[in-house]
Amino acid sequence: MKVSLSWLKEYICVDLEPDVIAEKLTMAGLEVDAVEDKYDYLANIVVAKVEDVKKHPNADNLSVCSVHAGGDKLIQIVCGAPNVQKGMFVPCALPGAVLPGDKKIKKGKIRGEISCGMLCSAAELRLNTDASGIMVLEEGFLAGTPLEQALKISDTMFEIDLTPNRPDCLSIIGVAREIGAFTEPRQKLMLPDYTLPKDKIGKKSIHDYAKVQIIDSDLCPRYSAGLLFDVKIKPSPFWLQERLETIGLTPINNVVDITNFVMMEMGQPLHAFDFDEVAKGKIIVRRAGNDTDFTTLDSKNHKLESDMLMICDGERPVALAGVMGGENSEISDSTTRVLVESAYFNPISIRKTAKKTNIATDASHRFERGVDPDGTVKALTRAVSLMAQLCDATIAKDYIDEYPNKSVPVKIDLNTDVLNKRLGTDLSRDAICEILRSVEFDVEKISDVHLKVGVPFFRVDVVRPEDLSEEVARLWGYNNIKTSYPLVPAIGRPLDQKIVLRENIRHIMTGFSFFEIINYNFINENSCDRLNLLDNDKRRDVETILNPISDQMSVLRTSLIPGLLETMKINISQQVDTLKIFEIGKVFFATQKGSLPEEKEMFAGLITGSRSDQSWHSKKTRIDFFDLKGVIEGFFEGLMIKNLIFEKIEDESCPYYKKGYAAVVNSNDTILGTLGKIDEKALKNYGLKQDAFVFDFSLKAIQDLLPRDITAELLPRFPSISRDITIIVDRSITVGAILKHVELISKKESLIEKTFLFDAFEGLPLPEGKKSLSLRVVYRSAGKTLKEKNIKQLHVNISQSIVDLFHADLPDSQEIR
Repeated sequence: MKVSLSWLKEYICVDLEPDVIAEKLTMAGLEVDAVEDKYDYLANIVVAKVEDVKKHPNADNLSVCSVHAGGDKLIQIVCGAPNVQKGMFVPCALPGAVLPGDKKIKKGKIRGEISCGMLCSAAELRLNTDASGIMVLEEGFLAGTPLEQALKISDTMFEIDLTPNRPDCLSIIGVAREIGAFTEPRQKLMLPDYTLPKDKIGKKSIHDYAKVQIIDSDLCPRYSAGLLFDVKIKPSPFWLQERLETIGLTPINNVVDITNFVMMEMGQPLHAFDFDEVAKGKIIVRRAGNDTDFTTLDSKNHKLESDMLMICDGERPVALAGVMGGENSEISDSTTRVLVESAYFNPISIRKTAKKTNIATDASHRFERGVDPDGTVKALTRAVSLMAQLCDATIAKDYIDEYPNKSVPVKIDLNTDVLNKRLGTDLSRDAICEILRSVEFDVEKISDVHLKVGVPFFRVDVVRPEDLSEEVARLWGYNNIKTSYPLVPAIGRPLDQKIVLRENIRHIMTGFSFFEIINYNFINENSCDRLNLLDNDKRRDVETILNPISDQMSVLRTSLIPGLLETMKINISQQVDTLKIFEIGKVFFATQKGSLPEEKEMFAGLITGSRSDQSWHSKKTRIDFFDLKGVIEGFFEGLMIKNLIFEKIEDESCPYYKKGYAAVVNSNDTILGTLGKIDEKALKNYGLKQDAFVFDFSLKAIQDLLPRDITAELLPRFPSISRDITIIVDRSITVGAILKHVELISKKESLIEKTFLFDAFEGLPLPEGKKSLSLRVVYRSAGKTLKEKNIKQLHVNISQSIVDLFHADLPDSQEIR
């Protein structure tokens, strides 16, 4: 809903800045989505002085003007206004300006003459309705002064997003009431005059001409009507048109515009009928019953349902009650007698009708949320009074007010101690009374802690003490309520360790640029054959699905590897040949018939393709086994699982791995899983030609090795010393075995900090079946700076033990020292 600050000031005295008003409205529950300057379109409109006027050489009704609009140079503007004269001060729209109606001003040619702007009339600037010529400004202005500044005009528009429970604020007066509640001191509304002008009231009574009958009073508890004679239909005055256009409504004529104005002012929708089109002068409010269709003001035909509420005359329906009027009784230029409707309709009924007919109007928007049943006559007299003045009409004496189901005022017993306890406040009884009265609640003091609160009819959302608590909280200020915490701290249940582990795995693996995949638990029944599993392999104990969704998903998986290879195949078919993926999921092993399968949770992954993208500064290299091994080492380091050992797989337990390119991973004598390069035969079984490297770990084994406590170590105070050992050993000897041997020594010798391989070589001039390994041993003392003499003998002993244990040779140029 759009609200104009200048319009609000007609009902409430407020001198707060617009941004302060917006903040306070938002904190009071009326969220302000936007604050705009109403006259922002005047940004490129300046005061200009006409220095010279010449007749256009190619047009009789145009003039070529030299204009001073600021700056050092005059600009030329072609003008068609008859009153343009030399020496005038006028509004000038410069190129780039956008006038009301989305009219964009550009530099161009008019009948062959260059025009660098536009001299504007008041109507073109929406400052009044005078379109007869250029708007003439007072002399003495400085050329180039922004027009908004020169005329000292300003207004602010608020775009308010209202919740459905606040229909009272779907009006200017409703918003003004809220503003008055938070001003200091609190302001009372200055309501419009609801009395009729006596000089406009005729001698004829409405009861002699019109009659209202409510048949279905459950859907229409109240219906009021007024009548005017000798109505003159014409355009509305500028002030009325400007008010409507400001909030996004299009002016139509003086009668319709007044009904819209009063609806936006008071929140009460009205409807005006051409009384000459109301058969027999009767208004009958009833359900549609046997009526089947109806044509509304927008010339659309709608199918009626029997329970829809209709406004009918003596012969036919003339309006969809609370939604839209009918084409058969609309106000036209020839209308002279107008019947004005102001009613209260059942919100649920209006909501249903609007939804079923797919009609959304400003009236239905208000009726379906609930209007003030006590305000129908006030809105009626306000509208009739304005019509009498702006339409030169005569008002029929009296008005019709059918009110068969009178609304009962809501009275609420409020305990101030309970309210303070609910809000966490210590407001006094008098303070609570003042807050509630500021928004027109009727408060009666019963005792020191008890109040009897009468709810105004326009507050349809307040029905219980909790609602009053909310009123006090929002009007006093949510920010003023101190934050408090429960005396007993809430102890949450810690997450299951498996859940935490899964999240840690995802975090670490995505850090290695892996993507998580989720495959079906169902796989092809020949997946075990594709992996070349032995006949006695436990992974052949598959559970068969009784009703598989397809023949490709007929058994429960016993390994995550088939899913990884299938995912690789799909990606390669889409020309994605570099892949890093992982999956956390369960595998299932069949038990005895009729029993549930055994479940184990596994963590597996696959890498394939290039180590890095090819570019001008690097060659395209393929991923190998050691890329995967490095990821696994980094992964377990992230989980703080130490003492990792990779042992070559020598048996046939994993026939899908290529011999010599697979390892079992264990730590502290616990087998974690395996990793390796997929054998060419297994790749062929899956239709793959590209190398793939896979790891497969037990989630339970990983969980069992997670450290229960994390300890910190001080940073080293003293520098380290590094010494290298280069040996030549049989190709069959693993680096892991050598490192494990050095680790056993380090447990006895505290000076050894770490040992790692930094170089490996095979080929000439080394003999066939031999390889050269270079190890680096890092020594450090926790109590002093080491010198050569401190580690010399220890390093010799380590080197000699490696040579003796692994039957190693030393390079020709090296001796143990």
